[in-house]
Amino acid sequence: MFHVKHCLAPPNMNFKNTLFLDIETVSGKSDFSQLSERMKDFWLKKAKNLYNSDNVSLEDLYADRAALFAEFGRIIVIGMGFLYVNKDQELCLKVKTIAHHDEKELLKEFGAFITKTYKSKELTLVAHNGKEFDFPYLCRRMLANNLEIPKALQVQGKKPWEIIHQDTMEMWRFGDRKNYTSLELLAEMMGIEGAKSDLSGDQVHGVYYKEDNLARIESYCMEDVIVVAQLYLRFHFMNLVEPHNIQKL
Repeated sequence: MFHVKHCLAPPNMNFKNTLFLDIETVSGKSDFSQLSERMKDFWLKKAKNLYNSDNVSLEDLYADRAALFAEFGRIIVIGMGFLYVNKDQELCLKVKTIAHHDEKELLKEFGAFITKTYKSKELTLVAHNGKEFDFPYLCRRMLANNLEIPKALQVQGKKPWEIIHQDTMEMWRFGDRKNYTSLELLAEMMGIEGAKSDLSGDQVHGVYYKEDNLARIESYCMEDVIVVAQLYLRFHFMNLVEPHNIQKL
């Protein structure tokens, strides 16, 4: 395990246009039976090609896997983190979430925040597995809700080297694309605090639909954003943020 230091921020560090991001998603409906007949057919065609070692019925697989696909899922929480240097030259992190049962309202608020807060060409988004999940999922759900995609997220048609957004999982791969490495594993291996939670991604569906506990999912998302930010700093050989300098808004 790596041992990491917490100390003063190096001079000339500027994270003004860097936004750390994480999203939490659930299936569009609480269970397969609530889908329209057409959507049931589309899901069954999709699900029969999914890895299913436990031989779960395709109908039951909906609750477990639909959230992974923008065609069948929806976003309920967006977590965001902002790094800055305080007057004492200490590195600090502010974290906030946007949560809503109405996905369209959630995405409207997020889009308005991005457009108002950042200059479109300068914003760099950072997420874990963001390039394959968070970023495209956000764009697809905006289109599904007939919402304009903020310029900072309009990456379709761009060449890889033209996209400035960053992905901590991609940083870890070093070109090896065979395996998925979880955020929790990387954080634990590198000695980054905050990766422990009583909730995991595969439990979000139950917490949302059965427990009706959106606040718990918000807290889980916020913790993930903190870990993404700390991991990003670790990958760039920068100082981690001290716990007392992390502010949850």
